[in-house]
Amino acid sequence: MKQILQNLKNGVTELAEVPCPSAGRGSLLISTTCSLVSAGTERMLVDFGKAGLLAKARQQPDKVRMVLDKVRTDGLMPTVAAVRNKLDQPLPLGYCNVGRVLEAGAGVAGFAPGDRVASNGKHAEVVRVPVNLCVRVPDGVSDEQAAFTVVGAIALQGIRLARPTLGETVVVTGLGLIGLLTVQLLRANGCRVLGIDFDSRKLEVARQFGAETVNLAVGEDPLAVAERFSRGRGVDAVLITAATKSSEPVHQAALMCRKRGRIVLVGVTGLELSRADFFEKELSFQVSCSYGPGRYDPAYEEQGQDYPIGFVRWTEQRNFEAVLDMLADGRLDVAPLISHRFPLEQAAEAYQVVGGSEPSLGILLHYPAADQGENALALAALRRREVPLAAASVAVVAAPAGAVSLAFIGAGNYATAVLIPAFKAAGAHLQTVASSTGVSGLHAGRKFGFAATTTDTAGVLVDPAVQAVVITTRHDSHARLVCAALQAGKHVFVEKPLCLTLAELNEIEAAYSALSTQHSALPLLMVGFNRRFAPQVQKIKGLLAAVTGPKAMVMTVNAGAIPPDHWTQDPAAGGGRIIGEACHFIDLLRFLAAAPISDHRILAMQSATNDTATIQLAFADGSLGTIHYFANGSKSFPKERLEIFAAGRVLQLDNFRRLTGHGWPGFSKMNLWRQDKGQQACAAAFIKTLQQGGQAPIPLAEILEVSRVAIELAAGL
Repeated sequence: MKQILQNLKNGVTELAEVPCPSAGRGSLLISTTCSLVSAGTERMLVDFGKAGLLAKARQQPDKVRMVLDKVRTDGLMPTVAAVRNKLDQPLPLGYCNVGRVLEAGAGVAGFAPGDRVASNGKHAEVVRVPVNLCVRVPDGVSDEQAAFTVVGAIALQGIRLARPTLGETVVVTGLGLIGLLTVQLLRANGCRVLGIDFDSRKLEVARQFGAETVNLAVGEDPLAVAERFSRGRGVDAVLITAATKSSEPVHQAALMCRKRGRIVLVGVTGLELSRADFFEKELSFQVSCSYGPGRYDPAYEEQGQDYPIGFVRWTEQRNFEAVLDMLADGRLDVAPLISHRFPLEQAAEAYQVVGGSEPSLGILLHYPAADQGENALALAALRRREVPLAAASVAVVAAPAGAVSLAFIGAGNYATAVLIPAFKAAGAHLQTVASSTGVSGLHAGRKFGFAATTTDTAGVLVDPAVQAVVITTRHDSHARLVCAALQAGKHVFVEKPLCLTLAELNEIEAAYSALSTQHSALPLLMVGFNRRFAPQVQKIKGLLAAVTGPKAMVMTVNAGAIPPDHWTQDPAAGGGRIIGEACHFIDLLRFLAAAPISDHRILAMQSATNDTATIQLAFADGSLGTIHYFANGSKSFPKERLEIFAAGRVLQLDNFRRLTGHGWPGFSKMNLWRQDKGQQACAAAFIKTLQQGGQAPIPLAEILEVSRVAIELAAGL
């Protein structure tokens, strides 16, 4: 299928061929008929992409601070590589979509194939959208009208926060799409409206909708006009729907308002506020969050948990419905807002207009007519086939002699920044990369030279051209994919953790045991416990070989805070940070102790996330291990520090860059120019074992042992 992508590195907008997504649980698969380009938001993204690195940094000072923190802890080169990798990832554009349902995912109720729906789907022929971000379009509303649903909901949410009442005077600053929709909705609410802008064409449209106007381009004084408009009392409320770096619109709004007036920021402005502006009048100021309650809440948007209507009357989905009802009743007129129409194939011309080649307002994209009814699913299945990358006409490219043919399932940030480059450097043949939406897989496929990209994970597992799979998806899918890959006879490299529950661990053990009765040569199963492969850890291992007595090891991890609503903190999706990340350090100490874990316990600081904890490990040889996994430290402190006390000697490893020995004959230090946590060596060991045979790089018994200990520790929180 075709989809519009934006390159944030160079600003290029592309109509790309992307694998079609499948209908995920709690989502609808929609065949798009029409979508609206949100000129303001999308122009900002295009302009950001075209800006140089210095200009990008100026636009995002908070990101600059994060980059500087990373330089201090990880070094310059890894930071530069991380920034470049982030900017290199394509951004799918669009959030105003209309189409027909092709398929309803598991757990979806109230929608069926053929339903016409509006959603915040992207500019793509087929989109997958969570059900709470979709709403059925009434019969009396055209596709072009329904394409304005989402921007209408943005305007409506700003109005709900302003709480206007019948007869109040309200100013709308900025008369783009959202501003003009705001004007209409306020007028429908019985308000007197004053619109402010520089564009005479937009001001004329606002007057058609019943607003009085101020033309800043000809020098009209908005404060004087607002004074007359409010009959000398000050306006009741101001909604700012402009996009500017200046703080002047907020200052101006404060001067216009009556005592205890309300100001709501719907657009983007500078926020250098004057206390005097707000103090003397006791003004209220609020920033509106997109479409309404539920926005950016994973439980609502991704898991489909609706808010009870008795407590949250207007969610984002119910705001969508309200906008469509007003379109159906004729109280909202979007025809004057449409300035351009383009077929999808002319997306390049459309974005030239977005970039300012000519005046514009609402730009609509129309999509090739898709078969409906019984043929729709067949069409979706056809589009879901993998997209060939390395060859123009075939999806399967034979691996070079002796090379291991890999498929990646998952193409997120860690996969593209670390794992795929590591496996490519190890000489693997990159056959297929699978991703859920298709966009990240397309990017990875192009960047690293995969033969094909797909959204069909099941097809990857049965592909005879694939010898091994690398699983880098969300943690809750690891166990299922590991079992499926093993049953398909594939070698498996899974990014940590192996699984999230003891039941899943038992299923993996059972799947592997079943294979042992069927095959003489068992598939290799390996978890990405890369730190044991780091060069400085290998040096430590060699030094410890001369120590016969037990060791005392202290691992301090300055992990940093992750919000409680992040998916990694969700026990069902990410398993929490002890299972999802601290397992790395349990494995590292297990490797250095070279003895089974005989006892383990955990003590956690009470918090919403339980991710500041001390883990104590006892080993069968008498060694002790302590892992301080702390989320409440400073970013200026090294992220990972390992200290080993043995036989009157001490080793200290700081952030996998500086290794210092105290009391070790013939060894004092081993420093690296750049951080090396062993990812490349880990990938190389996996590939070498598949090519040459021999012992597994990490014994399966140790993988299962570490996984079981991590799960049991997390259960004790």
